[in-house]
Amino acid sequence: MPIELPEPIAAYVEANARLDLECMLKPFADDAVFVDVGKRLEGRAAVRKLIEEAVIPAKAIFTPDTVRHEDGQVVVEGPAHGDFPGSPLRFTYRFEYENNAIKFLEVTL
Repeated sequence: MPIELPEPIAAYVEANARLDLECMLKPFADDAVFVDVGKRLEGRAAVRKLIEEAVIPAKAIFTPDTVRHEDGQVVVEGPAHGDFPGSPLRFTYRFEYENNAIKFLEVTL
């Protein structure tokens, strides 16, 4: 049974499965903060650069298998597979969203 995710998160995950850069970026707010394994990025342009330089070339696809709500965040966990060392690796994504846009995303191993 597939897990149910809030709309902007579901849109991001679905676009990631297709490695569709524009659709992956679309759910993010213009001033979104993305913390990628400790590296803090701010704004849509920085998120675009991360996706262009790290996600797309590595064909990194996240497949969530659990979701929970914790401290005002939507916490989604699952494996990511692709052309990177150690694939697949299990990640935790912590999302905050507002007005149907992702405002904050932290990705940890």
